[in-house]
Amino acid sequence: MSVVEIETKRLLLRQWKEEDLPVFAAINADSEVMKYYPSVLSAQESNALIAQFSSKIEERSWGFWAVELLNSKQFIGFIGLNEPGYTLPFSPCVEIGWRLARAYWGKGYATEGAQVSLNYAFSELGLEQVYSFTSVLNKRSLAVMQRLGMINVDTNFIHPLIAETDPLCEHVLYKITRSQWKDMKGIGEAKL
Repeated sequence: MSVVEIETKRLLLRQWKEEDLPVFAAINADSEVMKYYPSVLSAQESNALIAQFSSKIEERSWGFWAVELLNSKQFIGFIGLNEPGYTLPFSPCVEIGWRLARAYWGKGYATEGAQVSLNYAFSELGLEQVYSFTSVLNKRSLAVMQRLGMINVDTNFIHPLIAETDPLCEHVLYKITRSQWKDMKGIGEAKL
């Protein structure tokens, strides 16, 4: 199975490379980037995450893709699709997610990459729905979900990997169906 790469106007979603390791470790060590996660990651934890993401892409051709800027070839984080490896109240499911270096926030990259990921989920994988979830405190990611046309299903849940005493444990759940995606005009155009 060949690894899928997706190009947008400004981004390339691709398989991970060795040279992404130190940059991704720096992203995961940034307390502002990791504000809505239980903790920052060590370099070893970050590298293990890349190995996991890369392996899933190798296995099925899609996943949490590494993202680079087309004009500079600069690696900036990840965007893509994932099947969570733990049980959620709505499992089994495919989620959409992103994590970008802070220097690239507020430029529309997360939305741009997520739009083509959703297009791939519905047009190539034939999925019926895609979910996204984050801490109720994470306003930036919630805004991206809303820009994507995702709908809050009003079913908050306690994340199973976060202690119930942690303020980050309550998560909001968003979803978009294939028919909702198709009804949205001008979204999802990408060169596959």
